[in-house]
Amino acid sequence: MDDMDFPTPDVPVESIVPEELKGRIDAGEAVTILDARMASDYEEWHIDGENAESINVPYFEFLEEDVDESVLEPIPEDREIVVLCAKGGSSEHVAAVLIDNGYDAVHLEDGMNGWARIYEAVEVSRYDGPGTVVQYQRPSSGCLGYLVYDGDEAAVIDPLRAFTDRYLEDAEELGVELTYALDTHMHADHVSGVRALVEEGVEGVIPQKSADRGATYVDEVTLAEDGDEFQVGEVTVEAVYTPGHTTDMTSYLIGDSVLATGDGLFTESVARPDLEEGDDGAPEAASMLYESLQERVLTLPDETLIGGAHFSDAAEPAEDGTYTAPIGQLEAEMDALSMDEDAFVELVLSDMPPRPANYETIIPTNLGQNDVEDDDEAFELELGPNNCAASQDALTGD
Repeated sequence: MDDMDFPTPDVPVESIVPEELKGRIDAGEAVTILDARMASDYEEWHIDGENAESINVPYFEFLEEDVDESVLEPIPEDREIVVLCAKGGSSEHVAAVLIDNGYDAVHLEDGMNGWARIYEAVEVSRYDGPGTVVQYQRPSSGCLGYLVYDGDEAAVIDPLRAFTDRYLEDAEELGVELTYALDTHMHADHVSGVRALVEEGVEGVIPQKSADRGATYVDEVTLAEDGDEFQVGEVTVEAVYTPGHTTDMTSYLIGDSVLATGDGLFTESVARPDLEEGDDGAPEAASMLYESLQERVLTLPDETLIGGAHFSDAAEPAEDGTYTAPIGQLEAEMDALSMDEDAFVELVLSDMPPRPANYETIIPTNLGQNDVEDDDEAFELELGPNNCAASQDALTGD
């Protein structure tokens, strides 16, 4: 829709940037959003939240010179309306139409594409090991990554290709050298930044089992096996093999304090088991996940912080703003972690959300079997929500 040529608005239309909108939402300000994308796009992915009311009225309803009253009826007149679209093209026109009809309206610059470029870094204040751990957060897709640094060295875990420059810039600003880029597994919902960082002189690390899945670039990276250690200043990052979500799923224990679990365990749910072998292989993978959680994760000290590679709308951030939680807390709040194996497998298979958008292209891309033309194409592939958890709803407190 944003490739269309919309007329220049007859009235001035103010705009806000995505970071400002997120700041308002995070501050608890009531925000009303008019999403002018097509209904199918809206249903797949939109901005929502406890204090963010979202209304979907497609842009084409506002193309007539006189907009029908029924189109305007669901739009509140007593508050500011933030209009957004995919890329920021049609939203300015729609906002102008609303202003002409007596509304207070602004439009979101760059639309949902701009929202997808928000990438925040929040320090994990409860980290109790040497050095510092920062959690990267991408609210549009729920992607999480981690920057570990100490002395003059740093490592990034689960980097995104679209933000390759960001990691290098952050390292330079901190006065450290980015020495490692580690992936927990072959991701299904975003294009990995490991190989892009390898091209910048960073040592890439992927799980040993990723080679068995068909990764084509094993000669360019280090293959991490269970128990392997990577030194970042005084911080030891240990590979902990935790299959289930995928056969190559490998967590990384950072300074004996934070376990970066990839897509094995989240603060609100556990992994889905069907993205590698499909529905037929999901029961066996779910059993493998149960074993990994019971024998490799839950045996760690209760105070060990869990930090996944994703968070969903159902997740609640900790006091420090990160999506981390102690193992002991998750065991107390998530019944799935205390079930027997049969009950766990049944639960995990019972309510899986739709598979991530474009996962059949993204997985081969991350394996090196498929090339994307450039970073922009990679960015487009991964637009949308993350669906790597076993349930769309939180499993905590059930």
